[in-house]
Amino acid sequence: MSRTNPRFGGKATEDYQLGAVGGAAGSYEPAGGYERVGSARTRRRVSQIILYTLLIIGALIALLPMLWMLSASFMPTGEASTYPPHLFPSRVTFAHYRELFTRLNLGRYLFNSTLIAVTVTAVSLVVNSMAGYAFAKLRFRGRDRTFRMLSLGLVLPVQVAMLPLFLLMKNLHLINTYWGVIIPGMASIFGIFLIRQYALSIPDDMLDAARIDGASELRIYWAVVVPGILPILATLAIWTFLATWNDFMWPLIVLSDEAHYTLPVALANLSGEHVQDTELMMAGSVLTVIPVLAVFLFLQRYYIQGVMAGSVKG
Repeated sequence: MSRTNPRFGGKATEDYQLGAVGGAAGSYEPAGGYERVGSARTRRRVSQIILYTLLIIGALIALLPMLWMLSASFMPTGEASTYPPHLFPSRVTFAHYRELFTRLNLGRYLFNSTLIAVTVTAVSLVVNSMAGYAFAKLRFRGRDRTFRMLSLGLVLPVQVAMLPLFLLMKNLHLINTYWGVIIPGMASIFGIFLIRQYALSIPDDMLDAARIDGASELRIYWAVVVPGILPILATLAIWTFLATWNDFMWPLIVLSDEAHYTLPVALANLSGEHVQDTELMMAGSVLTVIPVLAVFLFLQRYYIQGVMAGSVKG
């Protein structure tokens, strides 16, 4: 068989093809290779189609309750409780949303939740990032021992600390105030741990160069550290905002005045008074979910970067 390159055509091409068909010793086998490559591509394409189909089905199953919640909020009173349940309203009405803001004063509860969640998120980002940076890069006596003792608090249930926190807020005369809800969330062990683990990847040479240039530690933190940990800060901001916005137990314990209620506490009381008004409850739930979705969509790019940072750096 001729060894001439088959790209040049002629007899060499014919010999190349004959060798592929005949399967003689030392001959090339492009025909079988093409079949194997095509089969591998087909299997990979089929597996991708199956995977995407399963993901789409899973996403639809996860979104179905939220879509029904949104649809039920526009249904006339009593329609959401019929059997079989309706997926779409027979007549779109905004009466439940008007009732929430006019008769039930949901605007006040929405303001309370926004004030508490935004304040806790902003302050906790500053406190947790400073503490995490200090445990990661600053050298002081007992640093590692203190961090290990602090990390032990991650295994304790949150409910264990509620009684001591309540007694502390009572001694500080902060019961039934916004600060009684805000102060316990201004720093978290999980936030410090998360920032510290991420800040370990910041090169020490960069920090030393800034110190040689005469930058103070506060300047280094603001100009060097914060830009470097921005993805994990966005991730922590989303988690903190979600946890604070959806928190029910602690505001229920601390707040006794209805004017200070947050949305989860107000909706819980609303369900007791209007247990049969499913459409009204769905409208309140929609208003509770909208700010959370807005924050996540706004920060999702940084959130994904923060989640993937560990695998990329590793």
